[in-house]
Amino acid sequence: MSDFYHEGSRGLQDRFDTRRLADRIEQRLVVAQIGDADKAFIESLDMFFLATADDANQPSCSYKGGEPGFVRVVDPVTIAFPNYDGNGMFLSMGNVAQNKRVGMLFIDFERQRRLRLSGEASVAFDDPLRAAYPEAQFIVRVAVTHVFPNCPRYIHRYRLVERSSFVPKSGCETPVPNWKKSDWATDVLPENDPARQK
Repeated sequence: MSDFYHEGSRGLQDRFDTRRLADRIEQRLVVAQIGDADKAFIESLDMFFLATADDANQPSCSYKGGEPGFVRVVDPVTIAFPNYDGNGMFLSMGNVAQNKRVGMLFIDFERQRRLRLSGEASVAFDDPLRAAYPEAQFIVRVAVTHVFPNCPRYIHRYRLVERSSFVPKSGCETPVPNWKKSDWATDVLPENDPARQK
């Protein structure tokens, strides 16, 4: 019995006669380590989607963006990425504090390729990689459990027009987002937030 699929997956596989196909995909494509080609793919991207859930199984999905290569493959079973200033809600990272299981979806919309990765995440405020990411609040490391490609046929083709100017960069002042200048936000921003100085 596969530990990759659960009864919900198996029930639908049996209903649509895809159990054999699902088993073959697991045997051939699902791995527990990041290979060289997947490493190059992950480190070439400037965004991914992160799925988390709290201890009551309330899910959350968030977009994470940065400069190309902001997600690093530290070794075949570990990836790391920075957490930058956001809206202060910490929904995803708060979930990680309660439930370490995460899912990550990497998509290249121009080359129409995608990769799924799952594992267990941890947050480190004193991670040595933090120095490599200007303005990072902390580093998230994910201990990989499964890596597998996804069929690209439904990926819409998009072209990059412009990367966000809000991604922190060395030697460049990060602009303050407009929402931090709004009346509803200015009086509740953290004391050390750069927007308070503007």
